[in-house]
Amino acid sequence: QGYEGLVEGGDNIKQANWLSVSNIIQLGGTVIGSARCKAFTTRAGRLRAAHNLVEHGITNLCVIGGDGSLTGADIFRSEWGGLLEELVQNGQISKKVAQENCRLNIVGLVGSIDNDFCGTDMTIGTDSALHRIMEVIDAITTTAQSHQRTFVLEVMGRHCGYLALVSGLASGADWLFIPESPPEDGWEDLMCERLGE
Repeated sequence: QGYEGLVEGGDNIKQANWLSVSNIIQLGGTVIGSARCKAFTTRAGRLRAAHNLVEHGITNLCVIGGDGSLTGADIFRSEWGGLLEELVQNGQISKKVAQENCRLNIVGLVGSIDNDFCGTDMTIGTDSALHRIMEVIDAITTTAQSHQRTFVLEVMGRHCGYLALVSGLASGADWLFIPESPPEDGWEDLMCERLGE
């Protein structure tokens, strides 16, 4: 469950083996879960997470996520030495254990369907999201045609119109709204004229 699992520890931290990862490649989303974690935004929460990692001898962390997850990883990395010192002072770990775990290696992978991270061709999740959008469009197009109706489809993307733009191009959409190019005044009349044609 992401950082929530790091903070809570216990059964949330398990060793992956061949059996536990078999037959999951076709599943959408993340099998290990994901959660927003308020506790990890506090130093006390990160201290608990550090203690749980040290207890399991984990010094390598792979963080897949968006802005919040990767910012959290950077803060965690920068505080690591201080967190270990605090654990030693609190008597939760020995100096020897702190020395053995003095380095935390973090790899950050951008997991965001928005595809809005500079320097990447496609972020993790974008391709899957586009695939699902096109499945939905294919399914509703025949219904729209047979009923002679106009359908409005809203896709995710927060401040990034990539999913809307690419799925609109792929499906031959008649009208498209994206945050990067807000509609000009009088767009309603233009849209009605287009749809009327």
